[in-house]
Amino acid sequence: MKPLGFIIALMVVSVGAKLQANPAPAAMRAMSLQDCLQMALQHNLDLQIDRYNPQIARFALNAAHGPYDPSFSISGQHDHTEAGSKLLSGGFSVPGARSDDNGGSSTLGGLTPWGMTYGLQGNTMDSYGHSAGATGGFESSAATTSFTLTQPLLKNAWIDAPRLNIRVSKNRLKYSELQLQLQIMQTANSVETAYYDLIYDRASVEVQQKAVQLAEELVAQNKKRVEVGAMAVLDLESAQAQAASTRATLIAAESTRDTQERLLKHFITDEFSKWQPIEVVPSGSLSSAPLDLNLQDSWGRGLAQRPDLLQARLDLEKVGIQLKYDRNQLFPQLDAFGTYGYNGSGREFSGALYDVQQMDRRLYAYGGRLTIPLSNMSARNAYKSDKATLQQIVLALKKLEQNIMIQIDNDVGLLRANYEQVQATRAAREYQEQALAAEQKKLENGKSTTYVVLQVQRDLTTARAQEILALDTYNKSRSQLSLDEGSILTRLGLDVEVK
Repeated sequence: MKPLGFIIALMVVSVGAKLQANPAPAAMRAMSLQDCLQMALQHNLDLQIDRYNPQIARFALNAAHGPYDPSFSISGQHDHTEAGSKLLSGGFSVPGARSDDNGGSSTLGGLTPWGMTYGLQGNTMDSYGHSAGATGGFESSAATTSFTLTQPLLKNAWIDAPRLNIRVSKNRLKYSELQLQLQIMQTANSVETAYYDLIYDRASVEVQQKAVQLAEELVAQNKKRVEVGAMAVLDLESAQAQAASTRATLIAAESTRDTQERLLKHFITDEFSKWQPIEVVPSGSLSSAPLDLNLQDSWGRGLAQRPDLLQARLDLEKVGIQLKYDRNQLFPQLDAFGTYGYNGSGREFSGALYDVQQMDRRLYAYGGRLTIPLSNMSARNAYKSDKATLQQIVLALKKLEQNIMIQIDNDVGLLRANYEQVQATRAAREYQEQALAAEQKKLENGKSTTYVVLQVQRDLTTARAQEILALDTYNKSRSQLSLDEGSILTRLGLDVEVK
């Protein structure tokens, strides 16, 4: 179905074009259906817009791996502390304490794809000063290096927030690729439909041109008969009225053809201004060949290839991923952790580092940590919500599958009926051609009237119009069936890589 608003706009443009005085003749360009399809794949604006969606989804997937990026931090600090002196009896005082600490630390840590966190730490501390009442000072240094691992065993063990986001992002990437494929298929169907409609509209113009020619020939013949007194003037006026009516119908048919041509250009180009002066002439024709229809095969293709159905299955998969995550959040937090490293100490900083390098002063720790939420209301209700959503989507998926089967069944039935319509209208057109020829001979022999000939001419014009309309409808219904099956790209021979 053509977009109504767009067609109205094109008709307004068409009327404006008709009002221009002496328009420049348009350059003609013959185009096959394949030519139009290839141009649409390259220049259709809707496709250009939608091609960014898989790229955006891929960037989102790459960003979802961000939590696995290791992080490095380093810090340094100086602390100074003073304590006041103490006054003793006899006027003596004890000097106060003073200390200075220089410390530094660095950490390299991150998260693994199986939920384990790791960290490599290094710490140094150099202290100097004097104690209260002491006459001499002190100085000491310490250094530590260690490696720590923490592994969840229940909650966040088989899936956590980063893994959830990655799986969902992968799911959405496939979804966006299917959306682009669906847009390509719909665009191909729109181009094919517009192409067939343009053939039909051009043929309609030819039919009306023939009608005008027949009407004008009859007017010319009647004028001669009136001149010789073999016909009444009223019959001549009737023929002239019919000729004027057919010319008006021809003008309307030409306007419709021009509007349809603009619609086809809309689908195949992103620079309409360059194509506006070009007259597109379809080099193809409307096929009337019968199709070998098999409903079961069509159902199989539809249920296996339809992008919207595959998207619905991805939605079901997405809810399943969320359900798995929320179920894992019902468990208590049980983590196993361990730390292993070395330390050193000495009066000088170099001595502490030397002890660490010798690796003879080990430090280690291991254990477990259990955290039990007393209610866990959020996790329990999120899990219940996911289960209900999953059941809802399963039913929606079943409904979509059923709708697709009904849609394809309707398409097959309609296609068969349209083929029969083509045969019937062709026979009717052939009969009307024979009837007109016979009636014109009768008129020449004085055995018929102008009114009867005019009626037969109108019937022939109607029969010709109905035949090409039936051909147009048949070809469009064939395209619609392949779209609803999800096989339109294969049928049209389009090898499109969606990414």
